[in-house]
Amino acid sequence: MSDATSRLVEIFQSFGGDALRDLWVFDRGGYEHLYLRDDVADAIDSVDVSRLVDNERFGYVTRDTYEALYYADYGYTVRGFDTFEQFRTFVGDKPVGVFAGFDRESGGRDFATLNDRLQEIDAEFDVSSLVTVETPLD
Repeated sequence: MSDATSRLVEIFQSFGGDALRDLWVFDRGGYEHLYLRDDVADAIDSVDVSRLVDNERFGYVTRDTYEALYYADYGYTVRGFDTFEQFRTFVGDKPVGVFAGFDRESGGRDFATLNDRLQEIDAEFDVSSLVTVETPLD
């Protein structure tokens, strides 16, 4: 695991603790999972992960759209599901996508703080190195 990858995992584990379900990085050509809790690994065993990641890749388009339409910079997206919440953001000038799932928590989570911590990683590391395994999408 690279220093950048280790730091990324550390940020998510510190933020989510045992509630962290999974953590993924992706770019326009590949993806890699950095953390996958055993129960989640079992749950997604029958899921086409490449389609899941490809859906997150649409975030490149929506990010650009939000940047053009709104008077503020796009930060992150959170989606709520019946048993978990999914967070997605982009880091770096040639942005690398990051998404993670967390068990739902009463009262919610401070995703803005998580995003701020993640954006700081760009100053420390070459974030393009986060996607080291080229797992192409079908």
